[in-house]
Amino acid sequence: MSPIVASATRDRLRIAIQKSGRLAEPARALLSACGLSWRESRDKLFCYGESLPVDLLLVRDDDIPGLIADGVCDFGVVGRNELNEQAAARARFGLSDAYREMHALGFGGCRLMLAIPETWDWQGPAQLEGMRIATSYPAILSDWLEKQGVRASVVELSGSVEIAPKLGTADLICDLVSSGATLLANQLKPVETLLESEAVLAGPARELEDQRADLAAMLLRRMEGVLKLKDSKLLMFRADRDTVPALLRLLPDADPPTYLAAETGGPLSLQTMCHGLVTWQRLEELERAGAQGLMVLSVERSLA
Repeated sequence: MSPIVASATRDRLRIAIQKSGRLAEPARALLSACGLSWRESRDKLFCYGESLPVDLLLVRDDDIPGLIADGVCDFGVVGRNELNEQAAARARFGLSDAYREMHALGFGGCRLMLAIPETWDWQGPAQLEGMRIATSYPAILSDWLEKQGVRASVVELSGSVEIAPKLGTADLICDLVSSGATLLANQLKPVETLLESEAVLAGPARELEDQRADLAAMLLRRMEGVLKLKDSKLLMFRADRDTVPALLRLLPDADPPTYLAAETGGPLSLQTMCHGLVTWQRLEELERAGAQGLMVLSVERSLA
């Protein structure tokens, strides 16, 4: 039997990620940071977990929600845009929820937006009445139009959505926007955001109940820790006791500090985990407020 055939009970987790594309490498890097390693198959479609019983299935982004729904995979790293589009399509067919977003992952950010020709003056959603809108996300767009009370024609395209107005097949588009350069090149401008998207960890609508449950819980704990530490730094410094309250007000995104008195009545040594960006400007502000001997250390992992 092939290792990628779904079964009712399994003792190994399967995670689907993009085989190639903008989410592929960041997804692998995140999972590696969670302590996972694999042996890749010759066809480059399956990775057998070696450090833990967690395997990877390498697929197209738009296949991932269906693989979770069918029980072939337990989790998937997929764009929120794709996950929500397929969920909205299922709802339109009267199908129940088969998967859910479990955690935003902080990479692959983009927005699903309406974009109109540069010469138009945008006056709001009511302006779309009777118009043709080209998109690769017909379910999300249709739901949004219904909520706005607007009747417009949804023209579904699988690619090159941005050229539809030039070709005369649509009046405007609804597409993913990252830098906006593609829209600019096609004389379009974004005017309305339908969805803020990024890579997410998707999982089944129901909790796992067999031997995979403990593996899933461990993976989620590790992933939470990795993501929390992504931009975190260990900040160490000395300070006189009377300056500590002012210093802590400059560290609203930091954990409660650990204190150590160097000597009776002398300055305190403090260390804290700071979860925001520690810029030069921020360090200089801390120094002016009384911090001495500032040190900023990278943190690889933490069980705290």
